[in-house]
Amino acid sequence: MSAKILIVEDEPAIQELLAFNVTQAGFIPLRASDAEEAWQQIRDYAPDLILLDWMLPSTSGVVLAKQLRSQDQTRDTPIIMLTARGDERDKILGLESGADDYITKPFSPRELMARIRAVMRRHIPVLASDTVSLGGLELSPESHRVTARGKPVELGPTEFRLLHFFMTHAERVYSRAQLLDQVWGTQVFVEERTVDVHIRRLRATLESSGLDNLIQTVRGSGYRFSTN
Repeated sequence: MSAKILIVEDEPAIQELLAFNVTQAGFIPLRASDAEEAWQQIRDYAPDLILLDWMLPSTSGVVLAKQLRSQDQTRDTPIIMLTARGDERDKILGLESGADDYITKPFSPRELMARIRAVMRRHIPVLASDTVSLGGLELSPESHRVTARGKPVELGPTEFRLLHFFMTHAERVYSRAQLLDQVWGTQVFVEERTVDVHIRRLRATLESSGLDNLIQTVRGSGYRFSTN
């Protein structure tokens, strides 16, 4: 069955172009012009990926992305942010709002489809099924659950894969480039700075349990998971 891609874009011409390219790539396009229509499409059709424009009427794409990440139905749904804002601060804001990737207008259909496929590949469950326990954390790939000192914690899909990789490769230092290859995949068009954003998210989630210090920064080298 073809994946359903929700296009949240208020400019009709751009929405039509995106829908055409999505269809040509073999996906099923769903359309919304604002946050209200987006939620209706999500309730009715449960899209597999969301293309989300930054500038929307009433509710911005950044706010909508945060709302999507706060709801059970859409917590793990991949989001690609579309925007004309190319400043690095805006990119970081888009990623921190919950987007998995960020593409700046204008972009070619070929690049967009490559990013869509890369993000969707990252969300295919490929983790080992064994539960991992280390340093007060327990992670179950099968149920996609994490507990910290016995209490459940909610992680986004990228943070979940990142934590799983760290826990199964403890005490070793990995550079940003190595983490991108191991967690995001080698065919992904994202900057190394993206790793820092997701590390911050992961640490923020673990902070309440006092386990954020398990993710250590090794100055000049990268990051490691360590119980020491």
